[in-house]
Amino acid sequence: MAGGTGKGGYTAADIRAALPTDEEIYNLAELFKVFGDSTRTKILSCLQIRSLYVSELAETLNMSMSAVSHQLRVLRGAKLVKGEKEGKEVKYSLDDDHVTKMLEYGLTHVNEDR
Repeated sequence: MAGGTGKGGYTAADIRAALPTDEEIYNLAELFKVFGDSTRTKILSCLQIRSLYVSELAETLNMSMSAVSHQLRVLRGAKLVKGEKEGKEVKYSLDDDHVTKMLEYGLTHVNEDR
């Protein structure tokens, strides 16, 4: 069926034309890598509930502040969290509603009956 029309009437060329660019695919894969670490996913889940300081995250997750800070740097680099300076501390929150939706969709997927 090479070059022909497959199910749904789309040819291989049609499908290729509709694909995201290589750069978009690469960036998406990098984003999913960030979610691939359970500690980072726990941090995101905490921040889904409310904005928190590093010390609060460290206490909640029973981790050192430096370990939490390291993971927050990765999450900031992926534009998943943002920090707002409050006095001498930084309060972290999810960067936008898309992050909440990604977490919700992911949990729905892993919890669905198959």
